[in-house]
Formats: sequence, structure tokens, C-alpha cells
Amino acid sequence: MEKPVGYWIKHLDRLIEADFARVLAGEEMRRRHWQALNVLREGPADEGRLAEELRPFWGEGEISVGELLADLRRRRWITPGEPHALTEEGAAAHERVAGAVHASRSRIMDGLTVEQYQVTVHTLRTMAANLETAGR
Repeated sequence: MEKPVGYWIKHLDRLIEADFARVLAGEEMRRRHWQALNVLREGPADEGRLAEELRPFWGEGEISVGELLADLRRRRWITPGEPHALTEEGAAAHERVAGAVHASRSRIMDGLTVEQYQVTVHTLRTMAANLETAGR
């Protein structure tokens, strides 16, 4: 019997997290570091905006947004005051791992066409919307 969609979603999520952990280990980064750098690469953001942008990815055992920001400041990757912005060092860190992150994302797409990926994302988005609507 084929496993249900919930199994595959959780299994894929664990695999993505493990792959990102390997990719980011050389910079002693976690996936949340990468995501915060991505948000700040688009422009300055305060702690509230970062928390909102990262909320869908936060799980049990994660460091808090405050701890994440403190670590990014310690590394001198972001400016000390709000709104936070990438420093030259932060932009360089982002650039150093961008290629490896892109390769990780490409591995996920291996054997899929762009159209298949888009249909998959659309399907998952629709399933999530169905449950969000049902929960109201």
C-alpha cells in the first residue's frame, strides 16, 4: 500500500533539513541563519518582520529569533540596530553558501520537470488552504 501524503511531507521535510544542515555546516550555520540572511538580502528588516517571515519554518528545539539575531550580530553579519541589515561580512557569508544551497535545491528537483514541480507546489498549497479554511 502506498504511504499517505502526510508521511511523504514529513519524510521530505526531515531530508531537506538534514541536507541543509550538511550544506551549512562549514559556516557553522543553521537553516534559520540562511533564511534570515535571505530576508535581509532583500532589504533591512526589524525583529518582528524577521519573526513573521521565519515563523512557518520554526520548529521545536529551534533557537529564538532574538538568539538568532544575537548570533548574527556576534558574527558581524548584520547591523546592530533595527532595522537590521546585512553587513559586508553578512553579504559575503550569504554569497559563500548560496551555490551550495542552490545545489541542494537542485537535488530536490532531480528527475522532475519544472511543470511537475509547479504542480506539486500548487497541490500542496491547495491542501494547506483546504485545512486552513476547515479550521476556521
